[in-house]
Amino acid sequence: MSQVGNSYFSGQLLLSMPHMEDPRFHKAAILVCAHDEKGAMGIVINHTLPDLEFGKLLKDLDIQSDIHVPPTIAKLPVMCGGPIEIARGFLVHSDDFKQEGTIKIDENLNVTGTIDAIEAIAKGSAPEKMLFALGYAGWSAGQLEKEIKENAWMIAPASAQLVFNTASDNIWNSGMLQIGINPSLLSDQSGRA
Repeated sequence: MSQVGNSYFSGQLLLSMPHMEDPRFHKAAILVCAHDEKGAMGIVINHTLPDLEFGKLLKDLDIQSDIHVPPTIAKLPVMCGGPIEIARGFLVHSDDFKQEGTIKIDENLNVTGTIDAIEAIAKGSAPEKMLFALGYAGWSAGQLEKEIKENAWMIAPASAQLVFNTASDNIWNSGMLQIGINPSLLSDQSGRA
């Protein structure tokens, strides 16, 4: 696990602690897409937006295509990626899809935040693995490090398996178990020893 103050957390998963006061981050699993001395940006990958699937989003955006979008893509749930810029979409995807503006998080995870990515998917150029979110979570310089020191977040390794192949309502538990924490033993009370 990375050490606070010694390195940045790009490519890691932030898991909110049960005592998190902000309800937008209750049992949130956030893929940290970028983190440096200026701040951090991440996508909540386990909070689905009710009644919104990728196919409906394509229709709402009036993105037309001669290609029929496969049901597996059309039925993908859309995630609530965070409270910042909630009308902006972010595609977290496998390494087989590249666009101008794609950010490589690690060898298996990338993020693209352009309308061109959505249009490419509608036209049949979808990545093998993908997750779509509206909005993102952001932290100013030093803010994330401070929150980690205050025990607001646990840090777990992110993996394509966890991001793309784990049910969204099970990602938080799986992330906790991955770092040796039994989620059922966590208290929703904050404090420090």
